[in-house]
Amino acid sequence: MSQQTNASSNAADSQLDALISRIQSLSGDDSGGNAPAPQQAAPRPPAQSPAPQNPAQAAAPRPAPPQSAPPQPRPAQPRPAQGAPASPPVSGVAQPGRQAPRPAAPAESQEKLPEPTKGLRASKKLPMALGFKPERDEPWRPAEPDTLAESGANESMLEAIIYRYLLNIGECEGRRIADQVKLPFRMVEPVMARLKMEQNVAYKSSTATNDYVYQLTETGRNVARNHANDSTYFGACPVSLKDYIASVKMQTIEGQYPKRQDLLRCFSDLLINPKMLEKLGPAVASGRGMFLFGFPGNGKTSIAERVTGAFGKYVWVPAAVDVDGDVMRVFDPMNHEMNMPDAGSGLLDIGGYDKRWVRIERPTIVAGGELTMEMLEVQCNSESNISEAPLQLKSNCGTLVIDDFGRQKMRVDELLNRWIVPLEKRYDFLNMVSGKKIQVPFDQLVVFSTNLEPKDLVDDAFLRRIPYKIEAENPPEDDFRKLFEIMCKVTKVPYRKECIDYLIDTHFKPVDRPMRMCQPRDLLLQVKNYCLYNDLPIELKNEYMDFACDNYFSVM
Repeated sequence: MSQQTNASSNAADSQLDALISRIQSLSGDDSGGNAPAPQQAAPRPPAQSPAPQNPAQAAAPRPAPPQSAPPQPRPAQPRPAQGAPASPPVSGVAQPGRQAPRPAAPAESQEKLPEPTKGLRASKKLPMALGFKPERDEPWRPAEPDTLAESGANESMLEAIIYRYLLNIGECEGRRIADQVKLPFRMVEPVMARLKMEQNVAYKSSTATNDYVYQLTETGRNVARNHANDSTYFGACPVSLKDYIASVKMQTIEGQYPKRQDLLRCFSDLLINPKMLEKLGPAVASGRGMFLFGFPGNGKTSIAERVTGAFGKYVWVPAAVDVDGDVMRVFDPMNHEMNMPDAGSGLLDIGGYDKRWVRIERPTIVAGGELTMEMLEVQCNSESNISEAPLQLKSNCGTLVIDDFGRQKMRVDELLNRWIVPLEKRYDFLNMVSGKKIQVPFDQLVVFSTNLEPKDLVDDAFLRRIPYKIEAENPPEDDFRKLFEIMCKVTKVPYRKECIDYLIDTHFKPVDRPMRMCQPRDLLLQVKNYCLYNDLPIELKNEYMDFACDNYFSVM
């Protein structure tokens, strides 16, 4: 009996010694950490056998967390596995209860990283749509996001849009809600499930496509009304501002450098003097601003409207942009011409691109005498609380034509002061209705078309920021005759050379009347309308030309 008691006492002492040795090794004490590890695992001794001499051969105890002072020993608990030896700490291997030392970084990763640049230069690279190959006519196509976080959408704003939509429509299937917010159904379905769990929406019925018809509960209606008081927007889920800035960088007109054949293609329906084309080419290729000045009727507006075609066909713009909770609409059906790629809908929609974006033809926005300072700032509807992007933002990646420059309702110096920095820095600052100031790209070819001399309108500081000044001169006689041939085909009036000779010799040369590019079209339309009114065959006659000139040049 005494032998068994002694054996048990010796085993307990051995386990206690092993625990103390383990604690010392964990606390960095050399006395306990330098014990050599056994070559083989020794079997666990029976109760009547003597305790092992090496305490490291005992069963490993539960590791204790390191402390500044030596902790009180706890009773050891043997491992389930038999004969598992305790090994000394090995360099580079994490030990229980101690955080592993962080490995040294490679030499190249230890170099100091550059600080993120400020402003628009720090924009990220947006992913391309799956299977899409960039080309000059379409340099980028937005990829369909896989998760809500990847889309960059504000989940709270998404919920608010869903609430407003259900409040407006009454009841709706889940897939129709996804089509409304322009996000994949797999991303909208968890949001609807959570709203159902919160008892703000309810299932009215199920559909054959494993979907539900949702409607608001009474609690959900109260929530929806609160959201409607903030804003009435329930369209496509807005894109983040940083994603929009990055998209402009990927579709910019700067650096495309159109060639001569590109300009000839976009001016194919116009007759442009080769001398003027030589001046237009570098101006368009620069992607900067230019002045088109000259007498009225020489095609300045027609040239400015066709310049965009030299930069490719399509760009993608978001339906709306989220600016810290404020919704700013960018896509404008009045100024943008939609041209979406072929895609399925509903169950047949295979995805491919982000539906929150709209593919449009490169924009050409013309603002004439109606231009005001308010049109150059973010405009917010006080009733809907939806902001509208200014003209220069809608014209990004395209052309902005200021027609009849100098005849706007605003003073010329006001417009110059507003744009003198954006024209040089290529970015603009806008004030949101919340008071937040944002920095946005100013990436378009700005064309100032005027009948007045530029030096009489602006000062030298502004002229320096418009590097190209091109005069639309009066056409020579040969071009004037060629225009009559072209416009006779357009207006479907049979061409007669002798009538054109009569017109020039009778109504132009004797009175030294200047020739304009618009006159062939206008005179031919006068002749055609005269024939139609009098039920006469549509043709050119000298007396018809006299009638047209009497009307057209009566006060000129």
